[in-house]
Order: sequence, then C-alpha cells, then structure tokens
Amino acid sequence: RAESIRFLIRDRGAYFTDSFDAVFQAVGVRVIPTLPQAPRMNSIAERWIGSCRREATDRILITGQNHLRLVVNEYAEHYNRHRPHRSLGQRPPDPLITPEPRPASASTSVSRRDRLGGLIREYKQVA
Repeated sequence: RAESIRFLIRDRGAYFTDSFDAVFQAVGVRVIPTLPQAPRMNSIAERWIGSCRREATDRILITGQNHLRLVVNEYAEHYNRHRPHRSLGQRPPDPLITPEPRPASASTSVSRRDRLGGLIREYKQVA
C-alpha cells in the first residue's frame, strides 16, 4: 500500500534511522524531516490525530486494519465536510460543498444523520 503514499513528514527523532528512510525512498516516497528546533511544525497533523482519537477511535473497539480504515475515513469525511471549525467562522474546511447557512426561523426543521453507528451526529436545516 506504500505506492499510494507520496510524502512522509517525520520529526527528527533518533529512532528514525537512515534505513527507515531508505525503505520509503525505495518505493518512491519523498521523506521530509521537520525543521530542527521547530516543535510546532507538526501541530496541524497532531491536532487532527488528537481529534480523531478523542472523537472516534478511542470510543470504538477496532477489530482490524480494515475496520480502522473505515472509521478513520468516515471521521475524515465528517471533519472536512460537516464539523464546524472556529477559525473558519463555524464552517467546515471544504467550502465547495457547504453553502452559506440560512438564518433559522420558527418554522425551520432540522434533520439528523448518524455516523459511526451514532457516535457522531450531524445536524442540518431542512428546506
């Protein structure tokens, strides 16, 4: 499955040896170490992984690699297409599929979509 990987961003830990890099470079993966003395360089990836763990994988008994992939893919779709982000004005990161929210009125109906067996619930206004 390494053929689908184009880049590997890793920190400069001593546990990443030259032979570790060589394994990925042999299949055409470009290994990019983070800059020295830059502890925040991986912060976005670490934030996403932490959110995924707290909101999904820590709450489900994972039964195998395929099940883990299914859970992470489902969470990634929720994170990018529905979950509100404070820094984006409570909008999800994928702006192409999310129109401006309509103002709510007294007659506004709300629909709910369950994801991951009800672990994550998505709500949206119904026309």
